[in-house]
Amino acid sequence: MRYFALPEQLNTYFGSLYVFNEAADHYSDVTRADVPQLRFMLESSGNYHFHDGTSAPTPEICLLGPTLGATRFELNGPGRVVGISLLPAGWIALHGGDASSLTDRVQDLGDRPDYRELLEKLRATDDAEVMAALCWEFLTKRLVALPESTWRVLEAVDGWLMGEGSPRIETLADITGLSPRQLARLTNKYYGCPPKLLARKYRALRCSARIALDHESWQALCEDGRFYDQSHFIREIKHFIGLTPHQLQTEPTAVAQLTLLRRSLGGDVAVINRYS
Repeated sequence: MRYFALPEQLNTYFGSLYVFNEAADHYSDVTRADVPQLRFMLESSGNYHFHDGTSAPTPEICLLGPTLGATRFELNGPGRVVGISLLPAGWIALHGGDASSLTDRVQDLGDRPDYRELLEKLRATDDAEVMAALCWEFLTKRLVALPESTWRVLEAVDGWLMGEGSPRIETLADITGLSPRQLARLTNKYYGCPPKLLARKYRALRCSARIALDHESWQALCEDGRFYDQSHFIREIKHFIGLTPHQLQTEPTAVAQLTLLRRSLGGDVAVINRYS
């Protein structure tokens, strides 16, 4: 897996671009709960298995909605995948609809000529730098101007998710001046779920990074993140990450390790996406 930080004009819309290669005859792994992803399958095919028990084949051009639990994927043979993670503004630019309508689901974009043209261009090169440049050009053409009020809401929610060990809805209501019902409507639309579930998701993502990358004691994080007890902590990490805290410390899967490396892009990506 190789990550690319996006050009400055794109980094409030998209989190990072990655090129994933694997050479196994059959490959399976787990990805953690995440933001939406646009993925181009340059080689191979496969399936997603979502936390709610549903499965879906992977289209050649796949828009994967926000995921609210660990997702298992399979590749049927050696594969090459180019992917882009979408922040809420990027979701608006590429989809435009309510993010919760595609939570833990996929949409096939293979019938769209412009996406199909990019897929064929990506397949025609083995140079990851060229792939990234092709995607930058494609994404730049699709940026849409957002009202200042929308940017302010997105900044407030992002700051809220990153600013507290266990984000409280009351805090977000105070910051934005919006009612809980208004906040639920907006976070469903832009992030794919209500504030309480969104806060749980990002609490688990932050804790997993601190365990695996910062080598912090997961037992100490139980109190820092305001979990009820260690059993609650383990269940939350397992649900959103797909691994127990002990597994994160001692035997993280290949994709878990590579996904966590997104955080190493540092200031070149939006803060919210270093943990997703």
